[in-house]
Amino acid sequence: MATSTLDDPVAIGALRLANRLAVAPMTRVSALADGRATAQMADYYGGFAAGGFGLVITEGIYTDQAYAQGYLLQPGLADDAQRDAWRPVVDRVQANGGRIIAQLMHAGAISQGNPHRPNAKGPSAVQPKGMQMSFYRGEGAYRLPEALSLAEVNDAVAAFARAAVRAKAAGFDGVELHGANGYLLDQFLTDYTNQRTDGYGGGLAHRLRLGVETIQAVRRAVGPDFTVGYRVSQGKVNDFTHKWAGGEPEAALIFKTLSAASIDYLHTTEFEAWQPAFGAGPSLAALARQHGTVPVIANGALHTPSEAVGMVERGEADLVSLGRGALTHADWPQRLRNGLVLQAFDRALLSPIADLANAERLRRGPRTPA
Repeated sequence: MATSTLDDPVAIGALRLANRLAVAPMTRVSALADGRATAQMADYYGGFAAGGFGLVITEGIYTDQAYAQGYLLQPGLADDAQRDAWRPVVDRVQANGGRIIAQLMHAGAISQGNPHRPNAKGPSAVQPKGMQMSFYRGEGAYRLPEALSLAEVNDAVAAFARAAVRAKAAGFDGVELHGANGYLLDQFLTDYTNQRTDGYGGGLAHRLRLGVETIQAVRRAVGPDFTVGYRVSQGKVNDFTHKWAGGEPEAALIFKTLSAASIDYLHTTEFEAWQPAFGAGPSLAALARQHGTVPVIANGALHTPSEAVGMVERGEADLVSLGRGALTHADWPQRLRNGLVLQAFDRALLSPIADLANAERLRRGPRTPA
């Protein structure tokens, strides 16, 4: 099949990319206990760039040593030692011809492994749905979180900005603010997790306020020429089927508001990116492209080449990001160009723990052709 569309260069903000294929952020819980990135992580991320991905987006990186960390052995950008540990990772990706963006994340109410604090905090004291993820070393129900005070909300915003400055100093090509999948920024956006009665709760504009203020603080901190993106989803790691109650009009306001807050791209993620966002009509990525004013990265089961190409050719996205496809083949772009077999994703890569050590044990094992 023709793949020239995915091979076309593209720009997001000031960042120029060799093609339209990105590695999606995927939690790998493989840092040191103090949150520093490792040589194994440099090999892991560098392999995607060597395999032909124009852009690599890191796993979620925690932003402070208060309530941001979500998982044990998650990497951070909360201090200068963590900043310095990322430099070899960044250097490896860039030396292999790729560009790398740091995804900045605050876990909020669904934190399940944080050595800095014994409790979790989110927008409100609302019990999270679902169960902790065992493949990220969680067990049982999520803890009942406490509500963040206004001072703690301001602290969280400032920590995102400081982490972005550290990312820039470490050589990253940009940052992506994790406003998706049920983490803190998404918790403030979501009606049932945000029961606040102050200026951060209530109507949609107020529930979007924290995301907007975080974007603005990061932009002020890093300047106009450093790429800043924002990830958005409806579903969550603890509530896969959640949909925005307001449908397409709500999506339109979300994408217009976020775009106007000085970001360079939107990154939408759905279970299957090409499916209608609300039962019928456009996909979430298409809505972001229609109502936003910035390039869109689409994510969600796009490891099937026809679906990836289709999203770009139909004008629903400017780039596509791969998770399972990239885990299966770090050289997915090269394999596609060369007509090589793309094998099926092996779920054993994420079991019992979704870390790099487990993946390395299985790396040479047999796999089943797709």
